[in-house]
Amino acid sequence: METKGGFYITQIKQLQERIFERLLAENGIEISGGQGRILFVLWKDNPLTIGEISVRTSLAKNTVSVVVDGMVHKGILTRQTNPRNRRQTIISLTAYAKSLQTKYETVSQQMNTLFYQGFTPEEQMTFESFLARILKTLTKEEQTYKKPKEDHT
Repeated sequence: METKGGFYITQIKQLQERIFERLLAENGIEISGGQGRILFVLWKDNPLTIGEISVRTSLAKNTVSVVVDGMVHKGILTRQTNPRNRRQTIISLTAYAKSLQTKYETVSQQMNTLFYQGFTPEEQMTFESFLARILKTLTKEEQTYKKPKEDHT
C-alpha cells in the first residue's frame, strides 16, 4: 500500500509557513516562522536557555543560536551568560517581544481556523491525536541516535 502521509505533512508545512508569514506581515509583525517558534516558547516560559529552546521547538541548537543572534540584533531578545553556569546562555524577551504576543496569538488563531476549516471538533481531536503519535514515534527514534554508543574495545 502506497502511503503519502509524510509527503502531505511536508507540503502542509511549506504552505502553512508561507501563509502564516504573510498573515504576520499583514498584521505588522515583522518576524519569520523560526523566530515565531522561539517567541512562542518564551511567551510560555521566560527566560530559557538555548538548549531548552532547542528541545521545545525541535530546532537544532546551532539553528536556535543563529536565529537568536538575529533576534538579539533586532532588539527582540536579550542574551546573557548564566551566572550559575558560565557555559549556558540565557535568552529573555524584551518589552518589544512581549508587546507582540497578543497580535501573534490573533494571527495564530486565524491560522488554526484556516487549518481546520470543514473539520468537526471530533475530527480535529482525532487528527491531532494521530499527529501526536507520529511526533512521539519520531522523537523517540531521534533520541536513539543521540545516545552515546557503547565502547566494546
